[in-house]
Amino acid sequence: MLGKVAPQGKQHKFLAQVYQALRMEVNEELDVLESLLQQSIHVLKPGGRLVVISYHSLEDRLVKHYMKAGNAEGRQDRDFFGNLQRPFEPVFSKAMVPDEKEIQQNNRVRSARLRAATRTGN
Repeated sequence: MLGKVAPQGKQHKFLAQVYQALRMEVNEELDVLESLLQQSIHVLKPGGRLVVISYHSLEDRLVKHYMKAGNAEGRQDRDFFGNLQRPFEPVFSKAMVPDEKEIQQNNRVRSARLRAATRTGN
């Protein structure tokens, strides 16, 4: 049924994206990820590390905002003196991505992004 509206020559990719979108919505994957990130503040002690591997740009954006600002929107909160109030300090400025050798060994890893952050005292 969806094959009729898929772009010519790209039916497989189109159908895979539709399936992924349906799966993410039905399983509430972004809501579950956001809940996990919020709970991580209470589970990790200051100095503890939060490491997340995301496989989709929507997941990665959520993780990036949370690690940089402490919330899903990326809104940075400041105290009275203008200092950033965030529960995590990113370990590296950009996400780690697989290299060519790793992609050749396992093609499905090509979209993976690894981010890590250290729990601060805030």
